[in-house]
Amino acid sequence: MTAKSEKKKAEEEENQILKAMEEELSEANAKAEEYLDMARRAQADFENYRKRAQRDNEEYKKYATSELIEDLLLTVDDLERALALAEDPDSKFVKGIEGVHKNLLKLLASKGLEEIPTDGKFDPLVHEALLTEEGDTDGKISEVFQKGYTINGRLLRCSKVKVMMKKEEKGE
Repeated sequence: MTAKSEKKKAEEEENQILKAMEEELSEANAKAEEYLDMARRAQADFENYRKRAQRDNEEYKKYATSELIEDLLLTVDDLERALALAEDPDSKFVKGIEGVHKNLLKLLASKGLEEIPTDGKFDPLVHEALLTEEGDTDGKISEVFQKGYTINGRLLRCSKVKVMMKKEEKGE
């Protein structure tokens, strides 16, 4: 073999080695890109999980006391009944009970409790009709047996009410 052919052969071998190295490098770059993409996805998934967990935790905190508040509403109801039956509304005892009642409602309101309005039309989503009576207006609430409440916008207890139904006119 001549020097030229040996040189040519050596150049071909170098080219093959370079091609092989370039292929290995491109495969390594592709793998690195794939791993980087996987790491980004894992990071995004973790960030979404963290946000969801934080949102769930805040939601839990918002409604965690609802069972206790519902139990305390029985005491509020008792205080209201006692005040309604008071013979001397100007006595110190009655004034004290009114103060306790007002403070308890203020405390519960600070925790997100709101009374459901009962001065308008019957709403089956927040009112429970226990009785009906004939009247001039159809669907108007005529009496409240038990107040209803929401906590942070979620229904806690329905208002128990009496609802007017329009008188049926009998034809001939």
